[in-house]
Amino acid sequence: MKIAVAGIGYVGLSMAVLLAQHNEVMAIDILKEKVAMINSKKSPIEDFLITEYLTMMKLKLKATSDRVKAYKGADYVIIAAPTDYDIERECFNTEAIEAIVEDVVEINPQAVMVIKSTVPMGYTKALKEKYNIDNIIFSPEFLREGKALYDNLYPSRIIIGEKSERAEEFAALLKQGAKKSNIQTIYMDSTEAEAVKLYANAYLAMRVAYFNEIDTYAELMGLDTKAIIDGVGLDPRIGSYYNNPSFGYGGYCLPKDTSQLKALYRNIPNNLISAILDSNTTRKRHITRMIMDKSPKVAGIYRLSMKADSDNFRASAIQDIIGGLKDSNIEAVIYEPSLTEDTFAGLRVIKDIDDFKKASDIIVTNRISQEIQDVAHKVYTRDLYNRD
Repeated sequence: MKIAVAGIGYVGLSMAVLLAQHNEVMAIDILKEKVAMINSKKSPIEDFLITEYLTMMKLKLKATSDRVKAYKGADYVIIAAPTDYDIERECFNTEAIEAIVEDVVEINPQAVMVIKSTVPMGYTKALKEKYNIDNIIFSPEFLREGKALYDNLYPSRIIIGEKSERAEEFAALLKQGAKKSNIQTIYMDSTEAEAVKLYANAYLAMRVAYFNEIDTYAELMGLDTKAIIDGVGLDPRIGSYYNNPSFGYGGYCLPKDTSQLKALYRNIPNNLISAILDSNTTRKRHITRMIMDKSPKVAGIYRLSMKADSDNFRASAIQDIIGGLKDSNIEAVIYEPSLTEDTFAGLRVIKDIDDFKKASDIIVTNRISQEIQDVAHKVYTRDLYNRD
């Protein structure tokens, strides 16, 4: 097969690498630096397996910024464009998807387009009607930042938003590149597949919020949070996973997906969906208050990224905490190796870790790192399990 992948983020690049094991894949992105890195067998994102596969495996993968070169002759075009949440419109911004669809219709109208971007419920059907076309399938992804390729090689499930021969063919392509065998595959209506993605992420956000509220109570009441969570998690219906307290959920998916779901429930009776977002806001305010109560002269923010093995800090909870500290006139500095600028959000960025430690009265970090173990007496974190 000849396959084009539009968008070289976590979703697009992991998908391109997966499929390039057995197919000719052309990845396309507007950022020429990303294109150059892939053509030099370097990963523009932090993902150990992607880096390993690019350098060690014989992949049929090339990258370009030329839309004609990418789409012409492609059997499939996988759309992995970002869909940020538009607060004013209370909906995902899907303009990037539509721009790709228009290009494909113009250049290669016979190609089957597969949307991997997260979209509102009913979007795929509406898109078909808008452009009077039928060659679009929605298939959600379920990937973790930093482990995107692993989650494609060993997928929890494959969901295809169509019941057809071409849907089965696309599922076969995913299975062809995977290492896991006997992958459960479900074919359904496109709107139902869009719902699976949003509801799965809403549940994960709810789980984060739930264990964070346990931690808030335990912290304020002087209880051992870990003992409580360990005991709760031993119930097999609950499980001891995805339970590590944090400063709040953030990143590429959970904030925007829960916001989109809340908007879709505007005229639908609900309490729980809205409460997930409210709980996350409350948690960030609590963390800010706990830092302020320690009366630091300088609060050091260790990493803007919220997960281990990730370089993404989009919509990270720590950024709202930084805003709260600034509003309270508490001086703060940032240590974030991925930043090249000298300031971020109006705060000074310290490039040297030793200088950062000396400058900080308290070091605020969502996740513990060996790098700051020598100043553990200064560290404020809610990380109990050193993971997630």
